[in-house]
Amino acid sequence: MRTASASARRDASKVDALARVIGGATAGTIGAAPAGDIVILAVPYAHAVPLVRQFGNALSGKVIVDITNPFNPDLTGLVTPEGSSAAQEIAKCAPTGAHVVKAFNTVFGHVLAAYTSEDPRPLEVFIAGDDAGAKARVSLFVESLALRLLDAGDLTSARWLEGTSVLLMRAMFGKAVRSSSFSIGLTVRD
Repeated sequence: MRTASASARRDASKVDALARVIGGATAGTIGAAPAGDIVILAVPYAHAVPLVRQFGNALSGKVIVDITNPFNPDLTGLVTPEGSSAAQEIAKCAPTGAHVVKAFNTVFGHVLAAYTSEDPRPLEVFIAGDDAGAKARVSLFVESLALRLLDAGDLTSARWLEGTSVLLMRAMFGKAVRSSSFSIGLTVRD
């Protein structure tokens, strides 16, 4: 049986490694106030709202990137209130001056970690948010990783992006695809 501390150390080393790959990013430590202008909320959805409340004003003026997927255990739906999304629930409790942008939740972490700019097709990242400046900052971050940005609109679109994660998980566990190394995107045909 793995202890929580061993699991936290393992996950922390993954986060540190990813921050080095990204460049210009730093990994926070559990319990420390978030640093940087863009804070990626990389926690299970059940912990997201309490964590944002806990840090409160330390998040003021920051862009909070919500990557959570609030689906229920049997993958039949979302656990957020009807007509809302994880991103909207997080935005409700975020301090004044903080802006929430939904991003990266439709890309499996291992697919993102394995992606290189030499891949024949760009990896696509959908984003949604209400603040144009916050979306622009996240867009620059996404593009700096050689990823293709797909703007899904305002924060109400986050619910549909989160529903897409249910579809992806069902496709993977239902064996609609033979591998978990896949991503979604858009193909434009002339």
